[in-house]
Amino acid sequence: MSEHNHVVNKNGELDVNKVDDAIDRIDEGEKERILANFDSFQSYLSKRIQLAQNIGLGEEQLAQAAEKVAGYLAENEEPRNAEEKLLQELWKVGSKEERHKLAHMLVKLAERRQSH
Repeated sequence: MSEHNHVVNKNGELDVNKVDDAIDRIDEGEKERILANFDSFQSYLSKRIQLAQNIGLGEEQLAQAAEKVAGYLAENEEPRNAEEKLLQELWKVGSKEERHKLAHMLVKLAERRQSH
């Protein structure tokens, strides 16, 4: 896969502008499996965060990516369960700063899952 298909460039820097493209490349069946229930969403997020940490991304970069993903989901996907609906509603009413803090919390939630 060429470099333009990745959200992390060869210098190890996150390009949040490419997050939407990466999400769009996920097969619809896979996307449905990921979003079908909150546990599968958390599991997917946890694996991606572990991968990102392994290549050296820090908490702020992870939160920036999570913020971009959350914004995409809030705008483009219907919630599949009560937890996703709550996250979408919190996202919609939150200020930019509150959304960024929520993204940090989502990263922490996924990291906590890694330790269990």
